[in-house]
Amino acid sequence: MTDKRDLLILGGGLVGMTLALAAAKKGLSSHLVDRADPASLTADGFDGRASAISTASWRLFRHVGLEETLEPHGCDIAAIAVLDQMKRGRLDFRPEPHEGTLGRMFANRQLRLALHEAAKKEPLISWHAPVEVMSRDRSEFGVSATLGDGTVLEAALMIGAEGRGSPSREEAGFKMASWDYSHRAMIAGLDHSKSHENIAWEIFYPDGPFALLPMLDGPDGQHRSALVWTVDEKDAAGVLKLSDRAFLAEVHKRMGDLLGELTLNSSRSSYPLSFQHTAKIVEHRLALIGDSAHGMHPIAGQGLNLGLRDVGALVEVLDEALRLGLDLGDAQVLAKYEKWRALDSLMVMGATDSLTRIFGIPGKTASAVRRLGMAGIQRTSWLKAFFMNEARGVSGDLPELLKA
Repeated sequence: MTDKRDLLILGGGLVGMTLALAAAKKGLSSHLVDRADPASLTADGFDGRASAISTASWRLFRHVGLEETLEPHGCDIAAIAVLDQMKRGRLDFRPEPHEGTLGRMFANRQLRLALHEAAKKEPLISWHAPVEVMSRDRSEFGVSATLGDGTVLEAALMIGAEGRGSPSREEAGFKMASWDYSHRAMIAGLDHSKSHENIAWEIFYPDGPFALLPMLDGPDGQHRSALVWTVDEKDAAGVLKLSDRAFLAEVHKRMGDLLGELTLNSSRSSYPLSFQHTAKIVEHRLALIGDSAHGMHPIAGQGLNLGLRDVGALVEVLDEALRLGLDLGDAQVLAKYEKWRALDSLMVMGATDSLTRIFGIPGKTASAVRRLGMAGIQRTSWLKAFFMNEARGVSGDLPELLKA
């Protein structure tokens, strides 16, 4: 007997797995397919990355039942401080006490552990991993994927959630705007002698942003932050080869004594930075979510949050179709999802790309102009409120799952 489900989700990363769980809460069943081994993805020290979860994204996690599991592992972001090369003219974003935080920082490993545990317990999710997808098919009446062992999975709608190199997107022939920033993000965990006071620091240099993101204290009470340091591609290999002592010396040059004495608490890793955005995110019985649809610079930490807004919108559209008795793969259903997400994704993508280019202009004059603009924002309460609402993900037409 064929186990045909509502959704065939190709890609079991943070966004794909959240979609499966959110859909299950609405009674939608899914095949969740991923090529990666779950054990390796949740191994201690797998990639050392951390993610800023916005206020709206945290609401989504709460609605799918992850709040209790995740709460002890998140570090509140009470404020964001922005600097141009450690020069005068600091820009601060700090919400009023009644507005809550600007988000929470989580190690990606903790997010995966919580998602994986919830998926294992959810009967509406059939999880297939690690497996290879040998072929995909989208017909008039449904979709299917054939796995490496010959298993055929069937559903009403296919979701491409494989990330930037999405085979589902490529096979469907989506046109994509893309460019390489010729930069790499260096990732490392830092212990430091001074408390971060729950402040996220974004220090801009011509090569790109240098971000210090607050994390929970370590097991022995040591203060911790996650470092995301953007370097020119030509310098990346050399930076990775530096001894720990030399690496920390370079880090200290860029942040001064903000956090006191520094030591590494993780290995170092890096990944290339690029921009990619599809003109369309739906096709016949296919919808794209997350990095399969839009990959951006990590300058404002909005990549994962943008993907989670995709999840909220798609689930709401599919839930409405289910209640109305419509085919989940109906073209009008998918068109509604695409229209809903078009403006938000384009605005966020455009803003992050513009920031990258503006702060990448070298020279004293450019720096002076930037700091003048930052000073203007610092003195304008409504502008600061606008940027904080954007960072928290609470502006615009929000899906119900992302509302309080």
